[in-house]
Amino acid sequence: MGITSRMIPTVDASDRKREIEEKLKQEQETLSFIRENLEKSDQLTKGMVSILSSFESRLMQLENSIIPVHKQTENLQRLQENVDKTLSCMDHVISYYHVAKDTDRIIREGPTGRLDEYLACIAKIQKAVEYFQDNNPDSPELNTVKARFEKGKELLEAEFRSLLTRYSKPVPPILILDAISVDEELEVQEDVVLEHLPEAVLQDIICIAGWLVEYGRNQDFMNVYFQIRSNQLDRSIKGLKDHFRKNSANSGILYSPAVQTKRKDTPTKKAPKRPVYIPGTIRKAQNLLKQYSQHGLDGKKGGSNLTPLEGYDHDSRVKHLSDAVTEKHGAAAGKDDVLDIEIDSYIHCISAFVKLAQSEYALLAEIIPEHHQKKTFDSLIQEALDNLMLEGDNIVSAARRAIMRHDYSAVLTIFPILRHLKMNKAEFDSTLQGTAASTKNKLPTLITSMETIGAKALEEFADSIKNDPDKEYNMPKDGTVHELTSNAILFLQQLLDFHETAGAMLASQETSSSAISYTSEFNKRLLSTYICKVLGNLQLNLLSKSKVYEDSALSAIFLHNNYNYTLKSLEKSELIQLVTVTQKKAEGSYRELIEQQIQMYQRSWLKVTEHLTDRNMPVFQPGTKLKDKERQVIKDKFKGFNDGLEELCKIQKGWAIPDKEQRDFIRQAQRRVVSDTYRAFLHRCANISFTKNPEKYHKYRPEEVEEMIGRLFDTSA
Repeated sequence: MGITSRMIPTVDASDRKREIEEKLKQEQETLSFIRENLEKSDQLTKGMVSILSSFESRLMQLENSIIPVHKQTENLQRLQENVDKTLSCMDHVISYYHVAKDTDRIIREGPTGRLDEYLACIAKIQKAVEYFQDNNPDSPELNTVKARFEKGKELLEAEFRSLLTRYSKPVPPILILDAISVDEELEVQEDVVLEHLPEAVLQDIICIAGWLVEYGRNQDFMNVYFQIRSNQLDRSIKGLKDHFRKNSANSGILYSPAVQTKRKDTPTKKAPKRPVYIPGTIRKAQNLLKQYSQHGLDGKKGGSNLTPLEGYDHDSRVKHLSDAVTEKHGAAAGKDDVLDIEIDSYIHCISAFVKLAQSEYALLAEIIPEHHQKKTFDSLIQEALDNLMLEGDNIVSAARRAIMRHDYSAVLTIFPILRHLKMNKAEFDSTLQGTAASTKNKLPTLITSMETIGAKALEEFADSIKNDPDKEYNMPKDGTVHELTSNAILFLQQLLDFHETAGAMLASQETSSSAISYTSEFNKRLLSTYICKVLGNLQLNLLSKSKVYEDSALSAIFLHNNYNYTLKSLEKSELIQLVTVTQKKAEGSYRELIEQQIQMYQRSWLKVTEHLTDRNMPVFQPGTKLKDKERQVIKDKFKGFNDGLEELCKIQKGWAIPDKEQRDFIRQAQRRVVSDTYRAFLHRCANISFTKNPEKYHKYRPEEVEEMIGRLFDTSA
């Protein structure tokens, strides 16, 4: 057991030894392998070093050989590039010498139809000029290309002029009228575009203008532009005037069919409004005022020519008078039609000028350089503006001459024009903003002239109403409304239509500090004061004229008719509201005057009814026989009444009270007074035997007396 245990470690030790020896042997073999490899590596290293040394030596030899060749090649390439550049420069320079020849055909043929190609040729010529100026200023070629450049520029300017001349046309009147129309119902207004030039032509003109500004060094084309466009602007406005003359008979059809159709499709919208002065609005006033200023209707006596007011009727006497007026003044009516057309035309031309000028400025802004636009625009509009201002001055001059002839109807021509000028002044000033002061002041100067002459006419008219001479032949025999009254009222009614303009007219002549503000209320008070002045002058003159009548009753009828006509006219035309601004009791005052004249007239019947009174009437006792003297008293009373009644009825039947309401009232009142008095007288004499022939004295029954009085103031009875 013990031997066995001692043997086991011995075996293990031998095995381990053997194992270690084997590992040692392996390690020795590995070490020998490494040594062999190291020796081989050293040999390879030595071989590689030898090879690299040889390569380096050879490379140095190659480098020494190649570098000179490379440098020589590089020099050759540089020389080649220089040669190429030189040749290119030579070609470029030579091309400048050929520019004149190469561009000759295109320049000679001009830019029409090929503007881009033409401008490219001009650019070549310009470069040639610059080259010769910089490099060979003494060469003859410089003069050649310079001449060619100038020729090209001239042709461009000629093309600019040609395009403008060929394609600039006056704007058709229909388009102008559509452009200045206003549709109040449209929230977004559709502006009518005024196309002055086709788009392609416009672009060519813009291109040429741009080139001339940048390279042409000359502003002549701007003068050409404003001259051509100025002419077309003036022709457009003149064309509008001609349109009004030719279409005066159909003045309502002044819009283009396209616009009309479009507006008809929208029945909820109002018809478009233009700055319309309605022809004939003041014609009647002018006719009547001219008749008055010429001292009546051929010396004929009679009534007013004014259209009757409601409640007025005209008998055959007035009809005959009207026929006489028509016959005499028929030729003048044609002249008045022409005047209406001229006024309407002038008003539209003012609006047209503003719209066309705005359109011209929009066109000009695309073509003319910004710093030249205002000056060019100023020149462009001068001719048309001067013509309009001259026409306005002629209107003022004509009005001044008419006023000198005491023809105050001329001021009525100024009213619609002045109102339109003032309404459009703000837009006018805005359009002319930036123009010369002399240009901007033309419209204000015209407005001032019109206000001055208008105010003068108003004042002289008021004076003429006051100082109208008392001429017997001009007084109406029937006591109807005097033409002075109808003319004055008609004139004032026209002022109502233009009350703001008339008030501003009067205010423009005021020098007081309160007039400086020119407020609407101040102007209204001035006009009210003026109207009251005219009415006061009229009343004084009528009082003076009424004294021409020998019969105080006819004088009363005359004043009654005129006062009543004045009051009714004031009420009907709403002039009374304007009068009461300064005269609160004017209406009541006129009613008092009318009542006074009625009472004055009624006194004329006292000489009839006084025969029916108890004065000198005998005292009758029943059963007592009348004395001859007493019978004669009764006979004289009957005879006096009969004769007085017949005389007054005969005379007053030819008198006139045009107002039916007043005529009936006066008849009824007089019929009641006379009839009641006559009935009472008959009742007192009923049982008295004062004659054997009672029918000789008792000629009229009360009903017949009433019927006779009922026929007063009626020439047809």
